[in-house]
Amino acid sequence: MSSDTIPTVPADPAGSAAQAALPSLDDALAFVREHAGDARLSTGEPLIEHAQGTASILSRLNVDPPAVLAAALFNLAPHLDDPERTLEARFGAEVAKLTFDVRKLLRLGSVSQRAAAQNAAPESGRESRDAQAARRAQVESLRKMLLAFAQDIRVVLIRLASRLQSLRYYAAAKIQPAPEVSHETLEIYAPLANRLGIWQLKWELEDLAFRFKEPVTYKRIAKLLDEKRVERESYVSEAIARLEHELAAAHIDAEVSGRPKHIYSIWKKMRGKEIDFSELYDVRAFRVIVRDIKDCYTVLGIVHNLWQPVPREFDDYISRPKPNGYRSLHTVVVGDDGRAFEVQIRTQEMHQFAEYGVAAHWRYKEAGTKGYGGQFSASSSYDEKIAWLRQLLAWKDDVSDDRQPWEELRQATLDDDHIYVMTPQARVIALPQGATPLDFAYHLHSELGHRCRGARVDGAMVPLNTQLQNGQTVEIVSVKEGGPSRDWLNPQLGYLHSNRARQKVRAWFNAIEAQENIANGRAMVEKTLQREGRTSVNLDQLAAKLGFKSTDEFFSVVGKEEFSLRHVEHALSDAPVAEPEEETPEQLTKRASGANVAHGGSSGVLVVGVDALLTQLARCCRPAPPDEISGFVTRGKGMSIHRSDCPTFIRMARRAPERVLQTTWSADVMGGRGQSVYPVDISIEATDRQGLLRDISEVFAREKMNVIGVKTQSRRNAAYMQFTVEVSNSAQIQRACVVLGEVAGVVRASRRS
Repeated sequence: MSSDTIPTVPADPAGSAAQAALPSLDDALAFVREHAGDARLSTGEPLIEHAQGTASILSRLNVDPPAVLAAALFNLAPHLDDPERTLEARFGAEVAKLTFDVRKLLRLGSVSQRAAAQNAAPESGRESRDAQAARRAQVESLRKMLLAFAQDIRVVLIRLASRLQSLRYYAAAKIQPAPEVSHETLEIYAPLANRLGIWQLKWELEDLAFRFKEPVTYKRIAKLLDEKRVERESYVSEAIARLEHELAAAHIDAEVSGRPKHIYSIWKKMRGKEIDFSELYDVRAFRVIVRDIKDCYTVLGIVHNLWQPVPREFDDYISRPKPNGYRSLHTVVVGDDGRAFEVQIRTQEMHQFAEYGVAAHWRYKEAGTKGYGGQFSASSSYDEKIAWLRQLLAWKDDVSDDRQPWEELRQATLDDDHIYVMTPQARVIALPQGATPLDFAYHLHSELGHRCRGARVDGAMVPLNTQLQNGQTVEIVSVKEGGPSRDWLNPQLGYLHSNRARQKVRAWFNAIEAQENIANGRAMVEKTLQREGRTSVNLDQLAAKLGFKSTDEFFSVVGKEEFSLRHVEHALSDAPVAEPEEETPEQLTKRASGANVAHGGSSGVLVVGVDALLTQLARCCRPAPPDEISGFVTRGKGMSIHRSDCPTFIRMARRAPERVLQTTWSADVMGGRGQSVYPVDISIEATDRQGLLRDISEVFAREKMNVIGVKTQSRRNAAYMQFTVEVSNSAQIQRACVVLGEVAGVVRASRRS
């Protein structure tokens, strides 16, 4: 671990006294033997051996006594009748709490194994980059969740030590663990040890897991090293002593450290840089930390004088820093035994930045190929917290026993300003602190949030404004259709904490309000047109004349009362708005019947005082018996028959009253003895859905009404339809409109004016 220190704080006398009163580790192990007997863990390892090994690893990490005791005791809890009370009475509240916090962390074991295994699966060429990124993000979220779930960083250290002890047992017993164990170790636990700067655990976790995951590759690299680790460590120690002697002779104050590179790190670098083992020069590496830049170059000269440099393997990252700001001198030299090794030379400031700054070594190691080139991004907030924990963990090794910084480490947690919860499928979801099940639902999908009506947390129903905690499993209970409640936007009720979720709820209500404004505006405009006798006005042309891009925009501002209807009245009176032309139907479902008066059939209309006058039914109002009708003499087309209340007829009658003739239906038609049928238009407004047109067509079929034309238009989930049907009288129309109004989704069905 790093030797950088931060200012010390006075030790807590009360805390020291409490620790002095703690039972010893031997007492704890005797307690385990007494209550566990010959019990074994799921790995097959005897419980007492695991307790001894885990506690031993924690002791070498210089962790405080309560954490060492908890490391020995946490697997014993299932073998006690009342574990919490028993452990607290025997070992104190702090040890008991640590013990049960570790057991909580164990609950995430199966989840982390599953996620790590999925991430370690071979990436298919057909898998999209987004899918690959999502898999990697899941593992990253799980790493953060493990740290955030542990409210005391010592809990994470115990979990790491426990996993290392299990791997040691597998190796000693020559047992092949399940593949998920290796995946989880390499993807979750070793990176956590790396981030926290616990190199002692990191390299052994990686090597043991790699040994089980890739046994052939592991043995090949081990053979290529051609020397045992102990021998390599011995060589490194001798070289450090020689270099320190030369630096002291040159009166340079320097700190020299070094260790042989472990097998997994060698394999990872070979793969990351795409090089062969023979091209790898830093199997053994030294690091020299000095006071200033001038000393860096002085040390470089001394190193090159002691050992022969490899010219092409010198990098001056001081004069030319990496893109992430990393600075150091890197050189490769050939030792007395003919083998090359790397030497890194940097100042204390450069080392501080490399270990705790944006160029942090743990990010460089996790970034893969990009990391070796210095190209990777950092999260300043998260990295600052990681750096703080690393400094605390480094500090504990640099201070005397009676001034250890465990009072601060006891408070240390890495919440990352987020909580990490899971779906029932074990997908990890990051949410802001204080998030609720509603925030969770909206994070998954907007529609799920809108339709959310309840939630289960760890299997139990909870109110929707319940604040979620790290590691919980959340399941949303939803309805098939529905929307949010306005109460969800009330900050006093605490339903939503996420700004993203609140924006989605506001957007839903804004959309509903916009639809209501359009509907209200349409009704107001239509009422004005009826009052002015201009119901046949083309609304698209009217909206354009008033300066609007669409009728929806026109109706919206009218509905919000931001546009006076007087402007509409003035537009109607200033100049005539074009009458709607008869549009060709989008779809003709059937040919018109032979008795259709619009296609040569007898109209059954009598013109008072006139014989054998050519008549035709007007298409603007499509009259049918027993509507009151009137005739208007046209130029060259005989007489056009209108309904007497037709706005078009009323307007034409005002302009040329002399061309109006009194007309009536014949007695046969009024008595129902006629064979003629009349085309009429039926307008339908409905909520658009699949199968709507089919259901409406079935109504016409049951009513034995021949459909000869259909026009449809959909806007914003609303369907506007016009059917031209053949009827023998208007009573058929009224009955059809009533039946159509009962069809699911139909808002309004009426005869077109």
